[in-house]
Amino acid sequence: MSRRDYYEILGVSRDATPDELKKAFRGLALRFHPDRNPDDPDAELRFREIAEAYGVLSDAEQRLRYDRLGPFFRPDGRPPTPEDVSEML
Repeated sequence: MSRRDYYEILGVSRDATPDELKKAFRGLALRFHPDRNPDDPDAELRFREIAEAYGVLSDAEQRLRYDRLGPFFRPDGRPPTPEDVSEML
């Protein structure tokens, strides 16, 4: 479950506006896009992480759920597994 904080991934504060989120996403997406970094195997993973963070934070409903659930948030909407809960405790 060791997910990083979506706000940290995008480098924005928790009260960032949709425009700030978009600007941060675009900058990072250009920087880490796999086509721009063909020799960096970590670029694709980083790009996916950035895209997931923006996908959640740019949707108002999902962002509210993420803010409410914190580390227990799952993008697929499922509840945390017992292993997730044990890891947090």
